[in-house]
Amino acid sequence: MPSSSDNKAIYPSLRGKRVLITGGGSGIGAGMVEGFVRQGSEVTFFDIAEEDSRALVAELGGVGPEPHFERVDLTDVKGMQATVARLIELGGPFDVLVNNAANDDRHTIDQVTEEYWDNRINVNLKHLFFCAQSVIPGMRERAAGAIINLGSISWHLGMADLAIYQTAKAAIEGLTRSLARELGEDGIRVTCVVPGNVRTPRQLKWYTPEGEAEIVNAQCLKGRLVPEDVAAMVMFLASDDARLVTGHEYFIDAGWR
Repeated sequence: MPSSSDNKAIYPSLRGKRVLITGGGSGIGAGMVEGFVRQGSEVTFFDIAEEDSRALVAELGGVGPEPHFERVDLTDVKGMQATVARLIELGGPFDVLVNNAANDDRHTIDQVTEEYWDNRINVNLKHLFFCAQSVIPGMRERAAGAIINLGSISWHLGMADLAIYQTAKAAIEGLTRSLARELGEDGIRVTCVVPGNVRTPRQLKWYTPEGEAEIVNAQCLKGRLVPEDVAAMVMFLASDDARLVTGHEYFIDAGWR
């Protein structure tokens, strides 16, 4: 259900901005869709989970401008680019891109085949570059824009059974810095948000209550992270308040060590 907006920051610069969020149908992505809708942004989100995505649109009715859902398989780069081009033609360039979509399926080293490697890299890394490539021309025309990539704390902690996922997430931080350097002269800012363990239905598949307690115990702050905590940082980075913020990573992990 949509959360209360009491005592939450409002960014006037986000009102009316065109925002594209990948993987916005559930979990952290859904939290970001809701957050930008509450800011008065015009939100489009991509996902392959149609039921969750349409339910989210219905839940957010009356909260702000109705978000627009497009079923897009991000591993089909040409199809994704065609969809972005159509949306830009219909509504104009995007002001903000949030590259959120990912999949953290567990895998041992021995289980990995070449086909699985290629699939996981496509799911967790490749589309971030090509989504950015698709929106950059419109941002250049306006000499402004924000691209926010979602990383992961997993590779910083060296967690088990996530070798390919962590490889992709580490690469995202390098991609962020490269794009920030190349696009800075165009007025486009590129940052990376690194979530800790965020309490979502998907994450609850992997952790018992005892496992959750261990995570909280390893955090400096003992609260349980939820999607709106990540959304709060993403919206700040997308806003004009962060006008000179680019090229770096920002952790939302409650100090997990």
